[in-house]
Amino acid sequence: MITGTIIHPDIVDHLARTGHGGRVLVSDAHWASSTRIGSHAHVVHLGLRPGLPTVPDVVAAVRDTVAIEQLVRMRPSPDAEPCLVQRATAELLTGVPIEMVEREQFYQLATGDDVALVVVTGDIRRFGNALLRVGVTTERS
Repeated sequence: MITGTIIHPDIVDHLARTGHGGRVLVSDAHWASSTRIGSHAHVVHLGLRPGLPTVPDVVAAVRDTVAIEQLVRMRPSPDAEPCLVQRATAELLTGVPIEMVEREQFYQLATGDDVALVVVTGDIRRFGNALLRVGVTTERS
């Protein structure tokens, strides 16, 4: 049996195959997962009910499973509420560089050929999507 943080077989399988520089999109429940995905992306729907699991829940589990070298987020629109989900996600990735991009650029990056996995959460908060670039592991002593 799997004893790591993530026990979902599809997620474990695709994280293991992603490799350095590959990307993982952890999306909110609003993501158009049937039309806005890259050609190599595998989609896993985790939404159980509105709000569960959250984007930060999944980002934390991914962080505990693979090295993350970058977080890309979508810049909220000027009329958006303060983005607590983005703050919570950033706090989980201390020391990881964060890039904030405009909506259309985020869509281009999130549908690129280097996106290996899309995990659709139940998070219904706006602008919660997190695009993670997988890093390299370090030697353990």
